[in-house]
Amino acid sequence: MGVPTFYTRLLANPEFTPARAAHMRLFISGSAPLLESTFAEFEARTGLRILERYGMSEAVIITSNPLVGDRIPGSVGYPLPGVELRIGGGEETGVIEIRGPSVFSGYWRMPEKTAEEFSADGFFRTGDVGRRDPDGRVWISGRAKDLIISGGYNVYPKEIELVLDELAGVTESAVVGVPHPDFGEGVVAVVIGAGDEAAMIAECRRQLAPYKSPKRIVFVEDLPRNAMGKVQKNLLRDRYGDLFKTG
Repeated sequence: MGVPTFYTRLLANPEFTPARAAHMRLFISGSAPLLESTFAEFEARTGLRILERYGMSEAVIITSNPLVGDRIPGSVGYPLPGVELRIGGGEETGVIEIRGPSVFSGYWRMPEKTAEEFSADGFFRTGDVGRRDPDGRVWISGRAKDLIISGGYNVYPKEIELVLDELAGVTESAVVGVPHPDFGEGVVAVVIGAGDEAAMIAECRRQLAPYKSPKRIVFVEDLPRNAMGKVQKNLLRDRYGDLFKTG
């Protein structure tokens, strides 16, 4: 089991051959969205389809693609037996809320925070934004705290990252919102790789609505991560917070 970066780095290593994976029965990905291209390349290299699932410390495993059956790249699968899952806010996309025996009962000696995170009918607000398709599969859009509001429009970073990560020269991207004097928040893409900033922005505008497209792209050698391998977007927001500052 590993985060998506684990798999992209395996694929980048020429020593990771089909023979190396021959005795592995199952590869699992979690903690961050897995790119469809990574899923496809891994299957082509090893003959194995990565199983993507969704969980957190407060509830252990919440959803999973099936061990036997179709594993859909980009989806984290179906809620596990006993897990009730709904999308809050009454819209197609919203904060994922869960209830069930595996969900914790509250934060230790923090009754105010517990009351804030649980609904009146006992659903825990995960802080993750997602949706369910007509077949009941769950798709994660990102963390609610990472939502960008630019010019009054909601912008989900993952949608932009999926476009950027498919561009030539891009190994990985992270999209954040930073203060902007006109739009409130400006969309900034931090990219591992190299390329022409203007050309990449133009390609994003070709595939996305203008308000979703990055206003700036910054190229770096690596992204800050925590011990789990997750990109620390709060550090990126701090690092590039003055990018649109004038005067």
